[in-house]
Amino acid sequence: IHKPTQRVRHQMTIDEIKQALSEGKEVRWSTDNYRVIKDNIGQYLIHSQFNNYYIGLTHQDGVTLNGKEEDFYIK
Repeated sequence: IHKPTQRVRHQMTIDEIKQALSEGKEVRWSTDNYRVIKDNIGQYLIHSQFNNYYIGLTHQDGVTLNGKEEDFYIK
């Protein structure tokens, strides 16, 4: 019996997300559509590839993620 491959995910903190990006890894949120990026002025953003919209990785406090830690993963 063939079982589909499951992506193993763990909770990613904001520091782990930033570290992964600095190492050149692709970080996603929720689905592969939402890519986490660091833009050319140093902002961390979540980019929807379907509609080309961006939101900040965090709320304005710079600490609270716009999403649950368990929904961020390395592709």
